[in-house]
Amino acid sequence: MTLKILLIVIAILGLYFFYYLVKDSLNNKEEYRDSKINNFWLAILSIIIFFFSTFGISDFALSTVIYTRLKWLKLKDLIGTINIDSMIPTILMALIYLSSVEVGTKTLIVCIVAQIIGGYIGPNIAFVLNEEIIKKIIGVGLIIVSIIVLLGQLGYINATGSLKELDGVRLIIAAICLFIYGVLNNVGIGSFSLTMVTMYLLGLDPRAAFPIMMAATTFSVFVGSLRFIKKGVYNRKIAIYSSTYGLIGVFIAAYIVKSLDTYYIKWIVLFVFLLTSYTLLSKKFKDSIS
Repeated sequence: MTLKILLIVIAILGLYFFYYLVKDSLNNKEEYRDSKINNFWLAILSIIIFFFSTFGISDFALSTVIYTRLKWLKLKDLIGTINIDSMIPTILMALIYLSSVEVGTKTLIVCIVAQIIGGYIGPNIAFVLNEEIIKKIIGVGLIIVSIIVLLGQLGYINATGSLKELDGVRLIIAAICLFIYGVLNNVGIGSFSLTMVTMYLLGLDPRAAFPIMMAATTFSVFVGSLRFIKKGVYNRKIAIYSSTYGLIGVFIAAYIVKSLDTYYIKWIVLFVFLLTSYTLLSKKFKDSIS
């Protein structure tokens, strides 16, 4: 019963969020008219980003790499954009994983609430960051994700747990971590890799990490993204395209491909993440994103 209610709430959040996003975009039509972003490539890359995101490869990190490399947005709009453009695809992922993977209700609810609280605090920090600090935060965030990916690739992080529910100290640790990840979400650091590693280390079944990861992120990003939209600090065209074409990537991953050996892909992604991090943190990096 609790799961059904949660699924309904998530679906309602998705519909409301899309309405709110479209309404704001229609009120700012000039951004579409003036945008130099190629429609075809934006659609294709939205599909690709959220295809891989469905398998747990950070869409925050992928989006950061792509948007900064292609100079598709202003740096001050990056954090808001990668939060907002992930919202609808992540909701679909949450609905899919919650409907198909078993996880303890108590663990799920505690993690969601913890990340919601963090997600509310995060934007307050993001709104006062200047571009230099944003570059450093995103650059360090990519390094953190890269380290996690590398440890997984080298076999130091083993997904061998079998628990469906966390209790006691383990649940408290999970709640504290998810709260922190909620804050990080809204300052531009994705929580997928961090959440997966946390759940693995706490002994949770690796499959159960996915519904927790998607559902908790859905609620925390929802809370933060509404505030980013209200402030207007995001790229509306990217957000709309990702909210529509990104769903295609999720559907292909979940219902057509279903499983994917990401071992070699992760090595390539790791290299790209580190290269982008170096670029952002390098003194030679210029604010040429426009």
